[in-house]
Amino acid sequence: MACLASGENAKEGMSSSPEYDAVVVGSGPNGLSAAIRLSEAGKRILVVEAHDQPGGGARTAELTLPGFHHDVCSAIHPMGLASPYLSRLPLEEHGLEWIHPDVPLTHPFENGEAVAMFRSVAETAAQFDPETEKNYLRLFSPLVDRMPDLLGDLLAPPGVPSHPVLAARFGMRAFPSALELARAWFPDEMARGLYAGNAAHSVLPLDRNLATGAIGLILMLVGHAYGWPVARGGSGKIIDAMLSLLRQQGGTVETGRRVQNLGELPSAKAYLFDTSPSELVRICEEELPVKYGDQLRRYRHGPGVFKIDYALSEAVPWDSELCGKAGTVHLGASLDEISVSEREAWEGRHCERPFVLTAQQSLCDPSRAPEGKHTFWAYCHVPSGSTVDMTEKIEDQIERFAPGFRDCVLARHTMNCGDYERYNPNLIGGDIIGGVADWRQLLTRPVPRWRPHTTPHPKIFLCSSSTPPGGGVHGMCGYWAAEEVLKEEGVMSYRA
Repeated sequence: MACLASGENAKEGMSSSPEYDAVVVGSGPNGLSAAIRLSEAGKRILVVEAHDQPGGGARTAELTLPGFHHDVCSAIHPMGLASPYLSRLPLEEHGLEWIHPDVPLTHPFENGEAVAMFRSVAETAAQFDPETEKNYLRLFSPLVDRMPDLLGDLLAPPGVPSHPVLAARFGMRAFPSALELARAWFPDEMARGLYAGNAAHSVLPLDRNLATGAIGLILMLVGHAYGWPVARGGSGKIIDAMLSLLRQQGGTVETGRRVQNLGELPSAKAYLFDTSPSELVRICEEELPVKYGDQLRRYRHGPGVFKIDYALSEAVPWDSELCGKAGTVHLGASLDEISVSEREAWEGRHCERPFVLTAQQSLCDPSRAPEGKHTFWAYCHVPSGSTVDMTEKIEDQIERFAPGFRDCVLARHTMNCGDYERYNPNLIGGDIIGGVADWRQLLTRPVPRWRPHTTPHPKIFLCSSSTPPGGGVHGMCGYWAAEEVLKEEGVMSYRA
């Protein structure tokens, strides 16, 4: 294999005339964000993708029946609108249209009751008892109007925040675990359940401090400030728009090409990897120090998912009318029930009553299904690498809040952890968020390093969700990696 030069020789090589300024391996939202940011700076860019279709975790396909368009992985995109970088790209000019459901999120309970996370903080708070209403307003209102500033710091690599007082205000609220925060702020059990469902997106036990509390707060703050929209036509339309913009700027994309080693790639000044840490080691092992490679191999991945895509003859028959208006419905009822489910997945057990995350995109986007029909998307967290079929347990949960659901099912498509890893080798053990998101690994992903998107080799960079700020369709991991590349070349960088 033709190895890259290292050290001073590599820096001298960067002044020659390689075929590209940068090659990006992987075409998920982060890889494409890195490519677009570099092409904005006038760089010659090649993106190489192993799958036949670009997109990583943002693809859409007819998984069940003809005419039913399902999001293969990510489906609802609160961070798409909120992203400091994606939000300023002219993606709408390239065909992307965001659609907001009537209600961003609902959380049903027994006997047909449900609560919603509305766009309005006040309207959401008004659903609860007076003390919880007051606390909900105190918790969220001071931060919602400052979300652009707050996200500018939260979605950046660890460092001194640009808005330290605002960051400290958020940090004081977010430091407790989700379990502690819910019990301290919300006497109302319904408010506790609503918050717990958001915190469970962390894929961690809810008694883990900092990470679970912070992730739950961020998702709800973003929902109030920006909404939880879907992309018209499917999540793949986000990728289509990014590809169109990149090609307009002169970038090139190759698909169906899995890179085995760095020597296969064209010569370039920089190589950026929208991959898992272990995939980076597999490709670049000869170019990276042994100690660094060993650190990357020790990177921790958490629980996986079992997911079902449905083709339905009609909309889900929820007991609660409110659920029939929502883009996202969390199924788990109480704080305690959700806590048990997330703890069991973390400890390697399959919960009898799992917390189920569902999305009903076709309610607000009729293009997803034939007229009068609907798509439905549901998954639960399971132990890493699980191949257990959770269909019955997931459907038991759905039927609990939507009796008669099974009678609406025309077809199902299931994916377990192994299916996801085969579909995308970056989803190690079915981990869809790029690695454990506890406080230790959030601050040190992928390894403890002052500039986490760089590696010991001056021409190799990591830009996946295994780098700060972590999982989500926001493109910021790719953006910050691109900024590091530009910094190496002496190009003035700027905060998104």
